[in-house]
Amino acid sequence: MTKMMTSRRYALRDDQWERIKDLLPGRDGHVGVTAKDNRLFIEAVLYRYRSGSAWRDLPTRFGDFRVIHTRFSRWSKTGVWERIFEQLAADADNEYAMIDSTIVRAHQHSAGAKKGIQNQNLSVEAKED
Repeated sequence: MTKMMTSRRYALRDDQWERIKDLLPGRDGHVGVTAKDNRLFIEAVLYRYRSGSAWRDLPTRFGDFRVIHTRFSRWSKTGVWERIFEQLAADADNEYAMIDSTIVRAHQHSAGAKKGIQNQNLSVEAKED
């Protein structure tokens, strides 16, 4: 059960697949070579980017990493990924949204007040009691 949950974390949901499958090259009925499994390929790319692994570290269930990388590069050059992202952007659930701390800026005075002022206020209150 845990293995299934781990592998599905990097996979497309069925509703996402239904929205993009007709945008992909290599599908049945279109000019050119019919792809073996577009969904498996997209899930391999998602796995690679969501896990942060190198292409060569893709699990073997996705196939030869060199073939996947070559196909990924072709789709990048022809704008396939851009079309996919545009289609799925309407469904932004922010499940994988992250904030990079290198772009988060704090105000120059956000480190806190001077400690001396805080201590002075406490000593004045103690004298009044």
